[in-house]
Amino acid sequence: MAVTDLYNIKKEKVGEVELNDDLFAVAIKPYILHDVVKMQLANRRAGTACTKTRVEVRGSSAKPFRQKGTGRARAGNRRSPLWRGGGVTFGPKPRSYAYSLPKKVRKQGLKMAISARFAEDNIVVLDDFKLDEIKTKAFVAAMKTLEVGNALIVVPHDDDTLHKSARNVYGFKVIPSIGLNVYDILHHKHLIILQASIGQLEERLLS
Repeated sequence: MAVTDLYNIKKEKVGEVELNDDLFAVAIKPYILHDVVKMQLANRRAGTACTKTRVEVRGSSAKPFRQKGTGRARAGNRRSPLWRGGGVTFGPKPRSYAYSLPKKVRKQGLKMAISARFAEDNIVVLDDFKLDEIKTKAFVAAMKTLEVGNALIVVPHDDDTLHKSARNVYGFKVIPSIGLNVYDILHHKHLIILQASIGQLEERLLS
């Protein structure tokens, strides 16, 4: 097992933590990370783009002019896609872009993303991260002390005080361990994990 330093919020070393190699030292396969991120982004798409066909646009159904003798191309009504203000041919309609990868692949991708940050030495393990009140200034000061400018902070459970203190600071996001995902890990340079979250991640990904 790998061993890393355990810090407090003042960046004082308070101990060491053993990290499971099956979670923090997994061989990285970029194509799996790509597949998982692609799935996540597809599942986030709203899919609300919508156009009107010729039967949905407003307009007369009367024939605009006689069939022959005008020198113009024949026309059935003003709602034709060929006419200005007419319907759209094969335009988008509301749909779901969501799809799913096998659970085993999703788990493997998450382990690889965590391992990638550990291999880069961009993981910081904290014993705790408590703020007395909702205060952005206090959160920013803590991040400066830890010398981290862009990070995903993994907490064992929802912490409303920490979340609200960090939500207006660009480059930082607080997320409970149950919601940890590949996209958020790769989107942030550093990964700050509270000690209590490590056991939860091992239970989630190694069981």
